[in-house]
Amino acid sequence: MATFFLVIIYLAFISLGLPDSLLGVSWSLMQLEFGAPLETAGLLFMTIAGGTIISSFVSGPVLNQFGTGIVTFVSVLMTAVALLGFHFTPSLFWLFICAIPLGLGAGAVDTGINNYVASHYKAHHMSWLHCFWGVGATMGPVIMAQFISGQHSWRSGYLAIAGLQFALVVILFFTLPLWNKVAGNSNSNPTNEQETMNSAVTEKQKPLQIKGVKYALISFLFYCGAEATMGLWGSSFLVNVKDLSVDTAAKWVSLYYAGITIGRFITGFITLKISNRTLIVTGQIIALVGAVLLFLPLPSAFSLVGFIMVGLGLSPIFPCMLHETPTRFGQEHSQTIMGYQMGFAYTGSTFLPPLLGFIAAHSTIGIFPFVITGFIAIMLLGSEKLNTSLKRKETNSTAF
Repeated sequence: MATFFLVIIYLAFISLGLPDSLLGVSWSLMQLEFGAPLETAGLLFMTIAGGTIISSFVSGPVLNQFGTGIVTFVSVLMTAVALLGFHFTPSLFWLFICAIPLGLGAGAVDTGINNYVASHYKAHHMSWLHCFWGVGATMGPVIMAQFISGQHSWRSGYLAIAGLQFALVVILFFTLPLWNKVAGNSNSNPTNEQETMNSAVTEKQKPLQIKGVKYALISFLFYCGAEATMGLWGSSFLVNVKDLSVDTAAKWVSLYYAGITIGRFITGFITLKISNRTLIVTGQIIALVGAVLLFLPLPSAFSLVGFIMVGLGLSPIFPCMLHETPTRFGQEHSQTIMGYQMGFAYTGSTFLPPLLGFIAAHSTIGIFPFVITGFIAIMLLGSEKLNTSLKRKETNSTAF
């Protein structure tokens, strides 16, 4: 029963990933059809992610009131309806209207499932959970690329993705009774000594007063900024700077998401031998090297290598940082801090990609690799500051 429950959670994360990469790969055609300026994609993306930020910050009361199963079902249903709206939209105005439920459908279920898995399952389950997000994110541009190259139609691509979402809605509807049943029979994994120590140390503190929390929030902000910017503007960079066709660029972006997906699948096994903290810093270094490859004066093939390296490098970072939350800050504040982290993560997704679009519209999309490199470097710095803070706390606790 518990294994089948995990499958349902994985399916929910596929549904979260499916629409995330569609706008970036289809925007070149959408822009021509609607006669919109380049930076409009950033505004649309900001609308979607803005809805997700709102639903993330209010996720606690919503999840407590209705339960994770109902919230997940409604979330996927909202996403499916919104994607269907993208297919039928007659104007740019209606694109923005449909973007609202598309964003609202993601935040609460994302926060709830992440905290549940971080609290009740081992690290490899968190990596595989986000691997399934990558499955959805990889399938999205591949499906869209097929419709763009075959029918030159982005609308048919959105219709196909909406159909997949509705199929997931049906599965989630018929499995709703299992959520409460499995949750009632579920026992939390016992916390390790470090988690118990952190909980004792921080139980009387407010979450934002706990040492290292602010560095963690910075890391989440720039992680999602880098990941989302790659997905949104990577295709435009390849088309306008590297002179690739739209469908080829879409396939290259799908390989970036494939790097994230495959990397998280492999990470699930590696976490059995290597700590989360080691995987985080290793991934950051790999991603940084891949980003540097994008702005070096090398043949286009190296850009493909760079995209894949960035994807592989980013793959362990997010799930490992999420899984570390109870260990770093204690079970007492885990749910609250998880909400903050997801809120900052979506803030990075909301504001940093449009910022690049605004600057590129007044200069050149050629700044893309430099911005990506900067985001990853800041994330690495914040993560190392957090590790230093945690080491000091552990040393002080040991001394007493």
